[in-house]
Amino acid sequence: MAPGSSNEKNTDDGQASKENFIHLCNPHLEKMKEDILYHFALGTGTHDFPSLFGDVKFVCVGGSPSRMKAFIAYIAEELGLGSPGCDYPNICAGTDRYAMYKVGPVLSVSHGMGIPSISIMLHELIKLLYHAKCSDITIIRIGTSGGIGLEPGSVVITRQSVDATFKPQLEQVVLGKTVIRSTNLDEQLAKELMQCSKEIGQFNTVIGNTMCTLDFYEGQGRLDGAICLYDEDEKLQYLKNAYESGVRNIEMESSVFAAMCNLSGVKAAVVCVTLLNRLEGDQISSPHDVLVEYQQRPQKLVGYFIKKSLGKV
Repeated sequence: MAPGSSNEKNTDDGQASKENFIHLCNPHLEKMKEDILYHFALGTGTHDFPSLFGDVKFVCVGGSPSRMKAFIAYIAEELGLGSPGCDYPNICAGTDRYAMYKVGPVLSVSHGMGIPSISIMLHELIKLLYHAKCSDITIIRIGTSGGIGLEPGSVVITRQSVDATFKPQLEQVVLGKTVIRSTNLDEQLAKELMQCSKEIGQFNTVIGNTMCTLDFYEGQGRLDGAICLYDEDEKLQYLKNAYESGVRNIEMESSVFAAMCNLSGVKAAVVCVTLLNRLEGDQISSPHDVLVEYQQRPQKLVGYFIKKSLGKV
């Protein structure tokens, strides 16, 4: 069966259902005797991927290893697959680049900060899911962001990831040539997540565009970096233009995340909490306990979505 194809099978009631497998846009991989996922410290010659990961249906990725370990403990308890205080081993313990945890059908992986770091992780994650023969996968990035025109603590479900000029695209140079890739995300998945937030009813959630930038300071129009050659009026005008174009938050990973999931035929979503309203300032000054609670909101939303998808709500 070719990569990216659908396989029909009969259900208990005799109806045909389709399994959607990972699509690899790389014919060279079929010629390799072994595939070493260097940054995960895993390989097809040393690990049984179908046995280890074949039952995965949901992959949640986020920047911090500690946050992703906390998420796997949270989802384990929510699904009744773990107990408080239970330890979950890091599957990528052979490297300090990324951390990976698994419980039942859920995989939790850290991706570091920025487009280059998440891109490396996604290349190896997508290959891992392919080698494991996973099907019907949903990948969700959970994280933090700066909001535009939203109260701190609001959760944004991304409709489109846009670049710093508000275009829904990822511009990448490959072999010296500029390649443009779409950064749209799964519309139905976004609606399902929004419905889950309404059912939870604990925090403000919106669907909007997310601006993905190349850095945290100048690229996001901050005034508090080591270098800043624009004034506050210019900054505020830029952020207002972003808001008027549909942007509701800013982060640094969503564009390549959306582009790579699109190319691999994977349903994907980005769910980020806003830590501040960038129209009112640049520095994150909320108390630590408030920030901790904010960061738990995407976990709660995605955890509820997974429970509902598995019929456990």
